[in-house]
Amino acid sequence: MTNAGKWEKRWHPIFEQWVVYAAHRNTRPWSVEKSAAAAKKEKQSYDPSCYLCPCNSRINSTVNPAYEGVYIFDNDHPVVGMNAPEVKDISSETGLYHSASAQGIARVICYHEQHDLSMSTIPKASVEEVFLAFQTQTKELSLKQEIQSVFIFENRGELVGVSNSHPHCQLYATDFVFENVQEGLFASAKHRARTGRTLFADIVEEEKKAKIRIIAENEHAIAFVPFFARWAYEVMVFPKGEHQTLTTMSETEIRGMASLYREVVRRYDGLYGFEFPYVMSLMQAPIDGEDYDHYRLHLWLQPPLRQPNLQKFPAGPERGGGNFMADTIPEEKAAELRAVKL
Repeated sequence: MTNAGKWEKRWHPIFEQWVVYAAHRNTRPWSVEKSAAAAKKEKQSYDPSCYLCPCNSRINSTVNPAYEGVYIFDNDHPVVGMNAPEVKDISSETGLYHSASAQGIARVICYHEQHDLSMSTIPKASVEEVFLAFQTQTKELSLKQEIQSVFIFENRGELVGVSNSHPHCQLYATDFVFENVQEGLFASAKHRARTGRTLFADIVEEEKKAKIRIIAENEHAIAFVPFFARWAYEVMVFPKGEHQTLTTMSETEIRGMASLYREVVRRYDGLYGFEFPYVMSLMQAPIDGEDYDHYRLHLWLQPPLRQPNLQKFPAGPERGGGNFMADTIPEEKAAELRAVKL
């Protein structure tokens, strides 16, 4: 029996590290049986106990309006805030340790008024409305001098720790740049200096030439399981235009990327017949006024499942060693997603 194409390592050009693939290990025994059951929980269109549903009270006694469509508010439990307490920088003699006030803006973006819907089941026009709201928020926050970065993310499903199943995501506008964006900035700057080209444009071109890992595409965007995927069903969605943030995209481009993103989520949900858990991150360049033309905006989806009842747990090699060990091959997972009938 040969393990060719099942057992190898691949270079991750963004994080500049090896990812090891050992798909021949994917048949080893496991006893985890809760993943699919957790994802299949029944929901209702309105939940009187949900603090995100229209007309319900939140923890601070604010009552949500009878909203329809997108509803945005400042997080009642913010991780960063413009009113965060002042902190004196207590620096050690070596200069290694620092502390500072947790400044920023944290917001919640509800996608739709119905509690039981998601990005795959709300109408396409509603998904486009959500993405246009992402752009409006980024434009608004880019005018604030103290904000350097706008990071938008969705935790979908109990398996990734979501605390409320109402269709929503969160926005963190911070006075620092999140580490994974920073890693991409470092790698893309080095690639530009070495080749004169754009790292992310080259990644897209490599995927277009290979074709085998592309799962969806339209006039304005492309989605694929990257050659260097660390998670089994990891997907990257790129606009076809050279944009560093949402602020420069036309409304037509925004709608095109939103439509493709909805297709990706529908493929996820059609894969095993339940609402697929994932972490979605909208990766944008900093909005600090500097030029980052070597970077490129993209959406990054990282689902924890590799089989209906089998979750990937980052363990010793990932958490301790810092390199991912994958039990699946990207080409096979891309084929599964492409085969989903919509």
